[in-house]
Amino acid sequence: MLTVDFDRFPVPEGTRLLDLGCGGGRHTFEAFRRGAQVIALDYSFSDVRDVQAMLGAMTLEGQAPPAGRSAVVRGDALALPFADDTFDRVIAAEILEHLPADTAAMAEIARVVRPGGWIAVTVPNRLPEKVCWSLSSAYHTVPGGHVRIYRRSELRERLRGVGLEPVDTHFAHALHSPYWWLRCLVGVHDDDHPATRLYHRMLVWDMMRRPRVTQLAERVLNPVLGKSIVLYLRKQSNQEATRAVR
Repeated sequence: MLTVDFDRFPVPEGTRLLDLGCGGGRHTFEAFRRGAQVIALDYSFSDVRDVQAMLGAMTLEGQAPPAGRSAVVRGDALALPFADDTFDRVIAAEILEHLPADTAAMAEIARVVRPGGWIAVTVPNRLPEKVCWSLSSAYHTVPGGHVRIYRRSELRERLRGVGLEPVDTHFAHALHSPYWWLRCLVGVHDDDHPATRLYHRMLVWDMMRRPRVTQLAERVLNPVLGKSIVLYLRKQSNQEATRAVR
């Protein structure tokens, strides 16, 4: 399930891409399939290990163009182990809401992307997230859980403050919001409750089949109930930065 729209966030073959906080690797795998030179970074040993195994399997099965390259790194979003201006693209999907020092992570993202490069940032959308917080404290008080709820305008301005210019935005995954509300109601860690199992089965069916009715419903509902905010941003080129100073 992709949150970043790769039609809005083009990744040509040979693009140097960092998937920051890669988690299970969903965006890493899509970028690799498109022929990117992708680095998947996460703080979790298990996530890094699992993503590496999947990338190896994809390579053996020829699922990426010849230009595709991949590597995995265990690292800290607050101190990225890369030189300035290393990447053409950076994806930071559902990570900033976990970090107390999120401004430092934003600055690191801006540092490692090249001038003129593109960034995709996703975080939970305010309204669905507030519902989850009100229904269950366990949803956000677990170790490594969400530490804040963003307003879209606030997120945009804070990213602009580290030198990243917003270009486009949208909401995603409206059909996933009721699933999380259900989990919060019946027990956020209860994977076996009949209600959530049934809803999860529907979500899997939707992701596999992509029927028109659910695609239409999501497009209509996303502006209100979309589970995630997605921002696309661009780092100013050196010439643009010089003109801005003048």
